Amino acid sequence: MSASARHAAWGFTLPALLLIAVFFLLPVIAALAISFTDFDLYALADPANLRVVGLHNYSTLLTTPMFWKALGNTAIFVVLGVPLSLAASLGAALLVESRLARFRGFFRTALFAPVVTTLVAVALIWRYLLHTRYGLLNYALSHLGLPTIDWLGDPHWSMPAIVLLAVWKNFGYNMIILIAALQSIPEDLHEAARLDGAGTWARLRHITLPLLSPTLVLVGILTVSGYFQLFAEPYVMTQGGPLQSTVSVLYFMFEQGFKWWNLGFASAVAFMLFALILGLTTLQMRLARRASLA
Repeated sequence: MSASARHAAWGFTLPALLLIAVFFLLPVIAALAISFTDFDLYALADPANLRVVGLHNYSTLLTTPMFWKALGNTAIFVVLGVPLSLAASLGAALLVESRLARFRGFFRTALFAPVVTTLVAVALIWRYLLHTRYGLLNYALSHLGLPTIDWLGDPHWSMPAIVLLAVWKNFGYNMIILIAALQSIPEDLHEAARLDGAGTWARLRHITLPLLSPTLVLVGILTVSGYFQLFAEPYVMTQGGPLQSTVSVLYFMFEQGFKWWNLGFASAVAFMLFALILGLTTLQMRLARRASLA
């Protein structure tokens, strides 16, 4: 590459790099620095009140019961939501590509629509769907002779209700990725398997899923990291209740930072969550690499 070409390349990329540095790198570095201080409402009013406390916020966080409660709630959400979301995404992708080929464009758009719908509006609609007395879901349960459920008022059902909303809202994103991966599988492989007498399930097990495994790893990592950032659903639907059963790590961080103005402590929560997501992502990638080499 000539010098003029290199200069042109840097000229085109420099504005984007500057924007990333100003609006991403600098805030991240500032938040990391704040996590080592007692930055609160008093420091916001007068920077002279700011003190460096080192790792005090992190050590306090590890001994705060509410943090572990929020982390447990988030883990439940991830354990329930990620497999359901991946199964719904894969099922929808297979259905659209195989059974609904004639109306493929329509169903892609319809199933992807929840992804681009405003989450707050969707959550408000789901609050009415899950209403104890007037909700459509309890109406259906009562007509089937089953007992109705206080979806958002019972601590045992509040998190499953949020999981249902999150799965319905987000599965279309992974579905589009999986549809693209399905279209990259050579049709010759399926045709050869049919000639050898392989049925639908055999082709799915021995051809489709093995060739989809790299994409499934990708969407699994994206879904896990996204679901650990649970916030808007409990904020709109339950405000962390009932009995703190839907308080997530991000909801806990929000309350610490913008309700109690413990901004240094809230920054520590954010970086603890970042470390957790980074560790889980690394673990997923290593397990996927070992599985591919086995």
